[in-house]
Amino acid sequence: ESGSVRDHNRNGMGIGYLTQNSNKRAMTLNLKSEKGREILKRLAAVSDVLIENYRAGALGALGLGYDDLAKINPRLIYCSMTGFGQKGPKAGHTAYDNVIQALSGMMTTTGFAGNAPVKVGPPVLDYGSGTMAAYAVSCALFQRTRTGKGQHVDVSMLDSALMLMSSTVADYLNSGKAPALWGNDSDNAGYACYDTKDGMLMVGAWTVRQQVKMWQALGRPDMAQISGLEEINERHDEQAKVLAGIFKTKTANEWVEILHKAGLPAERVHTLPEALALEQLNHRAVVHTHGEVPGVGKNIKVPVAAFTYAHGGPSVRTPPPKHGEHTDDVLGELGFQKDQIAAMRSAGVV
Repeated sequence: ESGSVRDHNRNGMGIGYLTQNSNKRAMTLNLKSEKGREILKRLAAVSDVLIENYRAGALGALGLGYDDLAKINPRLIYCSMTGFGQKGPKAGHTAYDNVIQALSGMMTTTGFAGNAPVKVGPPVLDYGSGTMAAYAVSCALFQRTRTGKGQHVDVSMLDSALMLMSSTVADYLNSGKAPALWGNDSDNAGYACYDTKDGMLMVGAWTVRQQVKMWQALGRPDMAQISGLEEINERHDEQAKVLAGIFKTKTANEWVEILHKAGLPAERVHTLPEALALEQLNHRAVVHTHGEVPGVGKNIKVPVAAFTYAHGGPSVRTPPPKHGEHTDDVLGELGFQKDQIAAMRSAGVV
């Protein structure tokens, strides 16, 4: 189990598990047993979606691949999530977020010039590929309303990494120039991070119109004579030097207020604790507090979703379950009797 709270890890309820398993039921199933495979087939027959992240071809070798289950339920959306996809010379290789960050080139787009490549801190590819899968499954479900057919969705972490870098990838493919390391800055001096009297300020004056507003707000209308983005790029060093000097004259929050009044994106660089304390989050359904999670404790906080709906929408209803907590319930719904379930448990099927 992953996470910094060791007691949770020891109870099989690490933070990584708690983060992602609200609203779910949990059952155990031994797919190496014939009976276990039969149960999975019975589940597939009454399900809309099956998501699996076994090594490519592993479930197919057990007779549980998409072609096998589509015969049982032609409307099934079967989503396979792997590091590299179901085909190709790397299909059988395993992967983690950090490994794909290295292979995909993502690490070489992050960091400061002259320094070694840097891994993005959070596991962005774990969540990025998960989001890609959710999007693909949603599209497949909608497609099914038109075709009546199920679908095999093949999600690759490597592909996801490239899609998350779409503009960077397209830039290289069409210019032949590998991305430069800009650290917290960019080739546009108005789209960069600067030191202030008391902290770091990130500014987002990207367009010509925004840059004109920025220079006017900073009291330098003489710098606001700009013909286009090409000129902005060419004048990067000059602009950056002037901006660096100006921003050191006030605190980050003072500059934020000034730039916001000008209608420009700008924020002080926050720590994660500071970000989570923002009043803005009280108006969003981003974090949920479980009154109690059995085996863990009270007031367990977990993230929910990055969006809301006008009606209904994402919400947390039940806490993350214990390992195998709902095995008997699910098997009962599939028609198995208590004595049959007891026999399967004794035989190691569940």
